[in-house]
Formats: sequence, C-alpha cells, structure tokens
Amino acid sequence: MAQVSLKNVTKVFANSMKVVDNVMLGVENKEFMVLVGPSGCGKSTTLRMIAGLEEITKGEIYIGDKLVNDIPAKDRDIAMVFQNYAIYPHFTVFENMAFGLKLRGYPKNEIVRRVNEAADILGIKHLLDRKPRELSGGERQRVAVGRAIVRKPLVFLFDEPLSNLDAKLRVQMRTEIHKLHIRLQSTIIYVTHDQVEAMTMGDRIAVMKGGILQQVADSMEVYDHPKNKFVAGFIGSPPMNFLQGEIIKKDARLYFDEGKTIVKIVEDMYEKLTPYVGGDIIFGIRCEDIYDKLFVSEAPPENIIRVNCEVVEPMGSEVYLYLNTGRHTFIARAGAHDRPRVNQNMDVVFDMSKAHFFDKKTEETII
Repeated sequence: MAQVSLKNVTKVFANSMKVVDNVMLGVENKEFMVLVGPSGCGKSTTLRMIAGLEEITKGEIYIGDKLVNDIPAKDRDIAMVFQNYAIYPHFTVFENMAFGLKLRGYPKNEIVRRVNEAADILGIKHLLDRKPRELSGGERQRVAVGRAIVRKPLVFLFDEPLSNLDAKLRVQMRTEIHKLHIRLQSTIIYVTHDQVEAMTMGDRIAVMKGGILQQVADSMEVYDHPKNKFVAGFIGSPPMNFLQGEIIKKDARLYFDEGKTIVKIVEDMYEKLTPYVGGDIIFGIRCEDIYDKLFVSEAPPENIIRVNCEVVEPMGSEVYLYLNTGRHTFIARAGAHDRPRVNQNMDVVFDMSKAHFFDKKTEETII
C-alpha cells in the first residue's frame, strides 16, 4: 500500500523563515493528489520533504505504514520527476532510463524488459538509441517520466514537470500523465502553480498559500465551495470576481450594495448573512454566472445592473467582457458572437443563487 501521510509537517530555514507551516495531509493509495498554489507557497518544499531531499523541522511523514523522517531519499521507494528533466546529455534514451536500475544492481535482462515496457507505455520506443539533444522538449519530458516508471516505486512525485513546455505540449503531456496514472494505478503527488493543471488532473487538490494548507477537496468542490477568498480567487480561469460593499435590509429583504448598484440576495442566504447587515462584506461571483440581459427571458429587475464594457477579449469559442459599474471592474463570459462594442453601456444580470460572500476581516467564506 502506498498511502502518504503528513502530520504537522513544518519546515523552517536557517534564516528563521517558515516556508511550510503545520501541514496535515493524507494521500490515499492510487490517488492523484495535486499540490497547487502561487510561487513561494511551500508546495515544492513539501514535495522535497516527502522525497527526503529536505530535512523536516517538525512533524512526521509516513509512506505506507513506515515513518520515513530519518530514512534517506534512496531508500524511500519513491521516484521524482523534476521541472528541468535532469537527464544525462551524453547518455542515450535507453541509458538514461536504465541508469537507476543499473545502480541498484538489477540484472541486464530485467533492465531491458523494464525499459522497453516503459518506452512502450510512453510511445518513445523508437527513440531509445537517440541522445537528448536529438529530442523535442516533450520527448525529453517523456524520458524523464520513463526513468521514473522503470523503478516501479511506491509513489511518484512530480515537481512542475510541464513548466518548460509550450502551451500545446503542456496540454498533450497533461493528458499523457493522466492516462499514465490510470494505466499504472499508482500513487502520484503532483506540484504545479497552474490551477488548470490542478483542476483537470487531480483526484483531489490541496491548495497552499504562505506555507499553510488552505483547502483539500476534489476540483469541483474547491471550485463551487471555496473555503476562503484566496481559494476562490486562485481556482478558476478567469478568477472569481470580487466586489466590496455592505449588506442592507429593506422591507424584510436583504440586498448587497456595492456603492453604485444594489442586487437582491436570495432568501436561502438570509440566515447566514443577517449578522452582517449594516457591515462591510466581500461579494464574489464567477464570470459564467453573469448574463447579458438580452439573452435572459425573465430577469429579476433587482438583479439587473447597468455597466460599461471597457474591454472585449475574444477567446475563440467565447469572449471575456471587462465591465465597469463605476466603482468596480469585473469579468463576464459571453458567447463568441454575442460580444458588445467597446465603451458600450449594457445591462447584465447576476445569478444570485450562485453568489458567494466572504467576511471582510478574515476573508473566510460565509456562504
């Protein structure tokens, strides 16, 4: 079994800078777990502590049932794929993939069998006699992954492996790694700063900020029910829109007043939002939950907002509209052929059943 457990794991560097703070995380056997967050959030340091490449300041790491705090990296039965490929330029593809097995004293016929098997899985069998300089970036990354596969480790660790690839190759390799996980049924911990990679690849996502684990859940749970404003803004492309304002009460109904416009809050949210009446609050809504009034048959008049379209950003199958209320700018998503003109005034409708509210002081989710 290849569960990985982190219990109160902390890392403090020599300058007293705490880069990982009391992380509690359990990765199930055969799970694809993604650690995601902005640069400097501690995700790669966490991965390196699991690998044994960084010492733990405090806490415990288990691989399976074994405490590995004091076990060197070579004896942890893990394989790690790095951002910069880390393949030997003077070796052929075959020699690169076989190198780790040779160091461990595997017999020659077993090495050949494992390398050919991994090369077949990755579609690089025809490249085994080539040197790295003769390969594309995507092919080099496959070699790095293949070198990990031949080890047949308990756990695969990936540290931003697609960062050096162009956009098309990233999408292709993302799919290949996902298919590889399904085929091998292995435990994978994958680090990325790209939330699209995290959303599309992971069985679960662990979002980090400032060394602290913010939320761990499957991708749609994180997207639909973020734990706080940071998670809501980090997961999603474009990110969630945030408007600051206050909750007001009129005729026994609650409204959100952002300064220039007022929208009615759905009754299901009254219980949690009533304590905030008269106080400042952060309102969040995703771009797909904002509609052009022209395409809404029965728009509640309380939720119609007059805005100015400042920028139109074509994306092919859709367009992003950058809209201004006079106080806040936010983004809406529209159909490719439904775009307004720049500087045109238009009416939009907020789907208030999809709205999010955050405490202004703590930035924790209210609802």
